[in-house]
Amino acid sequence: MHRRPHRLIGIALVACVPALGMLLAFGPAAGASTGSASPGATAATAARAALEHLAIGQHGFDHRVSGHAARVSGLTQVESTNWSGYADTGSGYSTVTGSWTEPTATCSSRTTSLAAFWVGIDGYSSDSVEQDGTLIECYRGTAYYYTWWEMYPTNDIQVVGETLQPGDSISASVVRSGTSYTLKVTDSTHTANSFSTTQTCSSCANSSAEWIAEAPSGSSGVYPLSDFGTFTLSGATVSNTSASGVISSFTDDEITMVDNSGRVEAQPGALNSGGNGFSVAWERST
Repeated sequence: MHRRPHRLIGIALVACVPALGMLLAFGPAAGASTGSASPGATAATAARAALEHLAIGQHGFDHRVSGHAARVSGLTQVESTNWSGYADTGSGYSTVTGSWTEPTATCSSRTTSLAAFWVGIDGYSSDSVEQDGTLIECYRGTAYYYTWWEMYPTNDIQVVGETLQPGDSISASVVRSGTSYTLKVTDSTHTANSFSTTQTCSSCANSSAEWIAEAPSGSSGVYPLSDFGTFTLSGATVSNTSASGVISSFTDDEITMVDNSGRVEAQPGALNSGGNGFSVAWERST
């Protein structure tokens, strides 16, 4: 199975440029004063400013890989240039949830890299996106952590929390009722990062549900994937107009992130015995 190339759903960020270029392009947030700010505060302000006005795209591409996965009924193995995780396909999706402990990033260079972790409805086979989760930004050698949401048709990432830390306990959900979508992220460790927002969409497809580790992309292509070690999702639930269950209750695709040469960047493991969780292992940045 082949699909036409798309930009990633989730977070399509600004052009893939060196960190200094991003600093010069975006500068501090409007109205911010850097004259008396500490170097750390100045860098944090610049890193945050670089996340403003982000556009949303779609997952890169996917196709079946060789071999047969018999461990989950209906499972298809696919590849993507910027997603790793699981997606349920079908129609009428109304609820998706999941929980994780925020991974620790290793920022080994001054090159800007990114990693997003999220749950959502749509984007896998549609242009509409309704998603929320956490984001790691490696900027000038330092890791910054955020909570965020995004909603079609605006398709701009909305950063909410800026005090997220590795090890924080995160739960995320998207719940639809008719044309109303409630997007919620709870950071039970640092509650200031938590949020709940209700948005409206009358043209969203509701054709997939996802649990994803993502390498965000921009106009110049996919960003390097921040080294997050391992992302482990648990407690996933999902429902559509006909049933409620876990990831394995529906027709699901296992998605491996690869670069343009086919080398694995992030590898998902098998679903757990309950069909409601899995881990994704970071392999390389690009």
